[in-house]
Amino acid sequence: MPLVLMTDERKADWAAAARLLPRGSVVVVRGRDTKKRLALAESLHGIAPLLISDDPALAARIGATGLHLPEARMRHAAHWRAAFPHWIITSSAHSLRALMGAHLLDAVFLSPVFATTSHGNARPLTPVRAAFIAAHAPVPVYALGGVTAQNVALLAPAFSGIAAISSLIA
Repeated sequence: MPLVLMTDERKADWAAAARLLPRGSVVVVRGRDTKKRLALAESLHGIAPLLISDDPALAARIGATGLHLPEARMRHAAHWRAAFPHWIITSSAHSLRALMGAHLLDAVFLSPVFATTSHGNARPLTPVRAAFIAAHAPVPVYALGGVTAQNVALLAPAFSGIAAISSLIA
């Protein structure tokens, strides 16, 4: 099952984690601080294909593989697809309703499937509900949120892959 490493604000050896990913995996560079996000993207460039989260200028500047949009900006996919037709464009989604607007994307990260420390207040979808949503999606869906080596077997074949943070860093 393909893997996506999602970075976050924590101090971690993201480059080491990216080097351990199997062939065909992708890294989504996220972060609120512009300078830190740039430094992280530059440190990961060339290790794995990069999708830059919510920063199309940075994605274009470093020659990223594509752009990751938050659910609230999923509707902007058409604009970025026209401007950068070669980009992989993904988005986050948290419900079946959100996925109905995903037809111009290459993939969606559905979350949180399980309880997760990174979004402790978010109610998990559960593997059964998430599988139902993924099965009705117009694009490939990756499970995100609390996915671990211990619970990955609970995910249905409706998922195209998994995305994780804590499970993929040392």
